[in-house]
Amino acid sequence: MTHLRHAADRTETLRTPDGAELRVHVRGPERARRTVVLAHGWGFTSDIWSAQASRLASGSGGALRVVRWDQRGHGGSGRGTAPITMDLLAEDLALVVAEAAAEGPVVLGGHSLGGAAATALAAARPELFGDRVAGVLLAAATAGGPGSADPESPLAERAGGAAMWALRTLPGPVGAVRRLAAPHSGLWRAAVRRGFFGPDARVADVAACAQQLHAAPARVLGECHAALIRHDSRGRLDALHRVPVTVLAGGHDRMTAPDRVRELCRALPGARAHTVQRAGHMLPVEAPEEVSALLAELCGTELAPL
Repeated sequence: MTHLRHAADRTETLRTPDGAELRVHVRGPERARRTVVLAHGWGFTSDIWSAQASRLASGSGGALRVVRWDQRGHGGSGRGTAPITMDLLAEDLALVVAEAAAEGPVVLGGHSLGGAAATALAAARPELFGDRVAGVLLAAATAGGPGSADPESPLAERAGGAAMWALRTLPGPVGAVRRLAAPHSGLWRAAVRRGFFGPDARVADVAACAQQLHAAPARVLGECHAALIRHDSRGRLDALHRVPVTVLAGGHDRMTAPDRVRELCRALPGARAHTVQRAGHMLPVEAPEEVSALLAELCGTELAPL
């Protein structure tokens, strides 16, 4: 049984060199055998990993500690002063690993933007992988490359890129338009469901994610999208060949193109590829038990039955 003091999050604040205050949630014992560090995706918060935090900490018999945090500009974390790039988000991830993770091996779990940050960290800090970082889960993630700004991309993707340009350059007017679509409105929730979820999405999950996405500042959304489409770690992922990697995809993901996931798998031939057929982009929310089991497997830990 998990001790009561390990059954709830302990919230910490980490300050980055450029002044961003990152809100970090920690669950599980200080002397856990492994620490799982979870980075969320574009527009959302660390709450998308709440099911994994509960399941891993309570189901592992104290073997696992879970650290998750709001990426800069999202949720309870500040924006800081530095331009948002994928390298900067990778530095944030390295800071969280260094300051909030217990001593010993760490397993990284990155969803979408968080997965891209993990690949950027592998490219920039390969020495961390093998001893400190002992495994990686990349969910709905890519290693970068030409994105929605590419003129060869499909029209729908280029239109999405234009919308993100507006978020970066016209945050005031865009924010005013977004306020007209209340986070609890049926129109907004339907749009989030259509864009981010598979056919079996639960109403409560869609509502929670719609609220998170609506609360994300327009400028931060635009900056993070620009970081995603400019990011390219392809050809620099040798560090990920040294640790177990699981590449996780949703069969109904409309945000991460299947060919980008296949490209990532080709770049990591030793990785385990896993698809949740009925899920969309929000894999930690849509398939909480499957994602928890995959993380536990990377940790070499079996979870107690529910």
